Amino acid sequence: MTITSNITESKELFWFNNTLVAIHVSSSKGSDGICVVEHHMPYWDSPPLHVHHREDEVFHILEGRMRFHIDGRERIAVTGETVVAPKGLAHTFRVGSSGGARCLTITRGSDFETLLRQMGRPAGRPELPPQSAPTPEIIEALTRCCSENGIDIIGTPLV
Repeated sequence: MTITSNITESKELFWFNNTLVAIHVSSSKGSDGICVVEHHMPYWDSPPLHVHHREDEVFHILEGRMRFHIDGRERIAVTGETVVAPKGLAHTFRVGSSGGARCLTITRGSDFETLLRQMGRPAGRPELPPQSAPTPEIIEALTRCCSENGIDIIGTPLV
């Protein structure tokens, strides 16, 4: 049994791009392959438009406001709400709250978790990393790593 109550108790903290990620439940811990990741994201953070081919992606908003774009439709989600991005549908989001946002991201499978482990770097402390724009090399590496993990980047972040 694994019990964690907050991000500082997680043993696996990563800086993934400009976010802080805590893997609370690894897909390898149970027979169903459920993965639970907590994300802390700064204001205006947005991943590129992408498609997961083997995993639904469930977002449960713990704090803040996020604007989701899923399969051409927009939805605003706030603290306490849950959004599902079904596998096979293009999606992205933008953090809209000035203080950033926190959410749980839940998947069934190891694709997203593997991507986080491969592209993330150990977090030096349980807070957001220094903010920086991605370099062309980082974008190329992220695109390649996504593809290797059943995720295709097909567009740009939300504006």
